[in-house]
Amino acid sequence: MVVRAGMLVSASAIALFLGMPAYAQVTGATPGVPADGPEQAGDGTVSRDPATDEGDEIIVTGVRASIVGALNVKRNATQVVDSIVAEDVGKLPDNNAIEALQRVSGIQVTNRAGGEAAAISIRGLPDALTTMNGRNIFTASGQNFSLADIPANLVKRIDVYKTRAADQIETGIAGQIDVFTRRPFDFNGFALSGVARGIYNEQADSFNPNVSGLISNRWETGIGDIGVLVSGSYARTKYRDMSVTAGAMVPFVTENPPPGFVPLQRVFPESGAWQPGTERGLPTAAGSTFLLGGQQVPYYLSRDAVFSPDVAGTRERPAVNAAVQWSPNSSSTYTAEFFWNQFRATTQNSLFFSFVDWWGGLGANPKSTIELYPDTNIIKARSVGDVFGFNSGDYTRSKTDSFVYALNADWKVGDNGRITADLSYQNSQFDTQFLAMRLNRVASRIDVDFNTRGGIPAYNFDNNDLLVDPTRWDVGEFYDNANRSKGDAKTLHLDGENKWDEGFLRRVKAGIRIDDRNAVDSVRSQDARVLGRKFSELDPGLQLVNKDFFDGRASVPTSWLVPNGSYIYENADAIRQLYKSTVAPNFLLSDQLRLTDVFDINEITMSAYAMADGQFDLFGRPFHVQAGLRYTDVDTNFVFTDRYNGTVTRASNGTARFLPSATLRYDVADDFRIRFNYGETLRRPAFGDLNPNPNLVGDLTNIGRGSGSSGNPNLRPTIAKNYDLSAEWFFERGSAIYGTLFRREIDGLVVPLTSVLTIPNTGLNTNVFAVTRPENASNGVLKGIELGLTYFPTYLPAILDGFGFQGSLTLLDSNQNIPLTDSAGNVTGETQSAFFGVSDLSYNATLAYEKGGLGARLSYVWRKAFLANNEARLFANPIGVWRRPESSLDFQLTYAVTDRLGLTLDAVNLTSQTQQNYYRFEDAGNADQFNLGTTLLSRTFAVGLRYSFD
Repeated sequence: MVVRAGMLVSASAIALFLGMPAYAQVTGATPGVPADGPEQAGDGTVSRDPATDEGDEIIVTGVRASIVGALNVKRNATQVVDSIVAEDVGKLPDNNAIEALQRVSGIQVTNRAGGEAAAISIRGLPDALTTMNGRNIFTASGQNFSLADIPANLVKRIDVYKTRAADQIETGIAGQIDVFTRRPFDFNGFALSGVARGIYNEQADSFNPNVSGLISNRWETGIGDIGVLVSGSYARTKYRDMSVTAGAMVPFVTENPPPGFVPLQRVFPESGAWQPGTERGLPTAAGSTFLLGGQQVPYYLSRDAVFSPDVAGTRERPAVNAAVQWSPNSSSTYTAEFFWNQFRATTQNSLFFSFVDWWGGLGANPKSTIELYPDTNIIKARSVGDVFGFNSGDYTRSKTDSFVYALNADWKVGDNGRITADLSYQNSQFDTQFLAMRLNRVASRIDVDFNTRGGIPAYNFDNNDLLVDPTRWDVGEFYDNANRSKGDAKTLHLDGENKWDEGFLRRVKAGIRIDDRNAVDSVRSQDARVLGRKFSELDPGLQLVNKDFFDGRASVPTSWLVPNGSYIYENADAIRQLYKSTVAPNFLLSDQLRLTDVFDINEITMSAYAMADGQFDLFGRPFHVQAGLRYTDVDTNFVFTDRYNGTVTRASNGTARFLPSATLRYDVADDFRIRFNYGETLRRPAFGDLNPNPNLVGDLTNIGRGSGSSGNPNLRPTIAKNYDLSAEWFFERGSAIYGTLFRREIDGLVVPLTSVLTIPNTGLNTNVFAVTRPENASNGVLKGIELGLTYFPTYLPAILDGFGFQGSLTLLDSNQNIPLTDSAGNVTGETQSAFFGVSDLSYNATLAYEKGGLGARLSYVWRKAFLANNEARLFANPIGVWRRPESSLDFQLTYAVTDRLGLTLDAVNLTSQTQQNYYRFEDAGNADQFNLGTTLLSRTFAVGLRYSFD
């Protein structure tokens, strides 16, 4: 602790007393955000690179200006960085920051459901550090901020850092995404702008507003320049996600079973014949056998169920950004900022679920029938009699409020010195409530083909009309859960630097960061068993029937009856009382419900860094050197409460580490550069992953055990050693070709290990659970290459003048060791696997045109199939869940009616792509015989009006 305190004091002293002769700041310059882009991003500070200044400046506007502006950021940065500037975000058909970023090289979008892109990875890694104006931000008790909650209309610029310097916050092995909002000193005086778009979601048949506005002004007063800015945004999206899924694989005896079994009877793990959740699953060759009842018995593999979620949701995102700036003289600027964003959502999942795993049959269907895939033991199609199924009305209401308050001071000291101080406070809270009621029935017959075409299954009953008849359904279980996540942080940055125009040493910079973070997660849950009444006996207001499911793109039921989630929410106590008076005497009503704090965490981070920049001539050309060292010390204290028995556990964890970094940049020519970077970064465990108490789910599908997850308070940070080598050729003004080779050596990757545990007194329908727990049990390597081209030709004939192209391609290769475990969780060996979420190949391409007030972009993004996750180790199929290749074709058209007024037309997912997954591990499994789910993705069209005055 003494060493740590000494380092921090020394760094602070360096920052405060760096060297001096007078250098005047240009009055009104925005601290941390000059026009030519960043040199560093750790605290939002930047500086010009004199080597790239050019006197013959050409002014361009609109689409080309946005693309060229992003290219200039890349050119002037010391690190490997890609950016999106204001025009890019504002003029692409993007509703949030993630959708805007999907066109950056190395960015891969991992989830496009819900009517928009919702998650990204950088070079295949998902844990990018999220900052706003250089400040670390987060959502609720998480370590990262939900970028999808940042409206694109409020963003000035987004920088994606793929390498790191010592003055950047140390977390996030994927990189750093720094979002810049606007400030009043960005403008010369009064500024007013507004955007209004109406977005049609084809799948939900809904029109949705997306509006934003900004007003800003600055004044020269007797006490210096003063500026005030307020901007706001509101977006609402009504969406619909429809999926059809063939369930997991389980084994069945054949038509000629051993004694004690009937034809096509399902074989459960308790028989001892097979172990669920192995990496490759059970063998699929025709005639494969397992040991059942003391003899080798052939078996078939078939799906246990088919199901169809039909999710109708409404999502709202209001946001406000405000800033006040004061520059009393040419050497100081003070900034006060406020940012608030809210996320509100309601979803009704009208879930249809039917088992197809039974062998019996009565009445009209005395015998099951099957069809096998050729030369396999896999059942492709079957008819099953007297099948049990359930429908569920799952209703969720969620709300997040996040606030950031900040004060920043920027002082110029002498000729070349600078000190910045930044104090911020933020808090964020996420609340969600989940209510679900099931309906049960036994159908006379179901006919299923698990893959009719392209991975889409088909299933129908002997009479689909009965699915909407309330007299045919019995009222089943009721689930009543809620969660609250809260987080807050107080953070202080103090940085100082000094620069020199001559000699080898060109800059010295040092600083400290102190962060005090709190996070609390609270939950409650109560479940009730089957009510045992006909659905037709309850209030008709409970009845909800969906329509036109899956848009006719599969042979499946298009309507079914479910409990109405809105009705349940509005009459929650009446529903609770109904179950309390019949089957759940211990059920609580709203005035008795309480949340239990499952974890309460305080984490204090203290970091200090020092770095230096040097320059010398090599073969008559400038060679730049930057080297630095960052020290970080983290003390984490936990209080965990077992939600089932109330046991309280206290623990603590600590990490202290030095993280070196170095960058070499050689300007081979005025228009050609080579960079090399080495840096070490870390990924801290998510707070929820530290909680040792289990979160359990009962045996929902009659497989003989429930499932669950727990954390691990002994998790340590994942450490990455990062190497990057890049080359950039700026062959024309506004045009460049670039490439980067990179390698990440990652130690201590967190992987899930599963063991079967007996946990009594949970109140669930089983005491046996397959519980998954995270461990630092894997190491891995991620390597690859990025190639990019931005090209606006200057030699085109007049009729083609205005065309340009921007595109990039990313090749990735990843490998990590995955421990193999037995049912008790003991490690028995290991295998190799790709990283989750990594596509070996992805690319994006944008064809742009702008001339005479008309601007257009046609953008296409594509990524190869990738391993999304491993399933819950409960079944007989290969363990990996892979996603098929994904793409999106988007179009945007703008027309400038006047210099201030413009019209826009946007279209997203023009080709109506789907999201599909399947089972695979190495050479076991494939997209055809092991298809899993297909989700229709929304196609949207928007018209808009833009106005700006400055």
